[in-house]
Amino acid sequence: MPKNPWLASRRLSGDEYDAHYEREAAAGKDVHGEANFVGSYGVRSVIDAGCGTGRVGRELARRGLDVVGIDLDREMLATARRKAPGLPWLLADLATVRLARRYDACVMAGNVVIFLTPGSEARVLENVAWHLEPGGLLIAGFQLGRGMDLERYDVLCEAAGLRLHERFATWERGAWRARADYAVSVHRATA
Repeated sequence: MPKNPWLASRRLSGDEYDAHYEREAAAGKDVHGEANFVGSYGVRSVIDAGCGTGRVGRELARRGLDVVGIDLDREMLATARRKAPGLPWLLADLATVRLARRYDACVMAGNVVIFLTPGSEARVLENVAWHLEPGGLLIAGFQLGRGMDLERYDVLCEAAGLRLHERFATWERGAWRARADYAVSVHRATA
């Protein structure tokens, strides 16, 4: 079984990872582009898939959304649990986790797609689709040229019952262009 690339390469603790965003926020920068983007769709419930320290999920919950965070990194989840103890943070694999209900959206921010365990991508997307309400959204942002290209991603999404709705080059809705090095893709559940 291949190793998960995130777990094999992570060098920072959860607190060290979050410290970067805390410094950016203290300097006056908006560090909530992902939450702004997700919130713009008017969803009420969100799975923060590959939530890490829960930065995005915490902000979505602060805005009144019903959020569950899922990650397989125990140390990152410890930071999430400490910073937002009232939210459900699950230590689980996105390919196999089963939640008791469905959600309006699933967000995979922070390059989650390129850090999935090699060979699990189709199972993860199928499982995400299973957890979405009919018409629900999968919103994923990731760097291109690092193990997952958009053509393959779209094919895997389509096979999982997720149809491309729109795509941007940034979380701030920068226009998509073929030579972009980052993509934010919104796929809609067809069933």
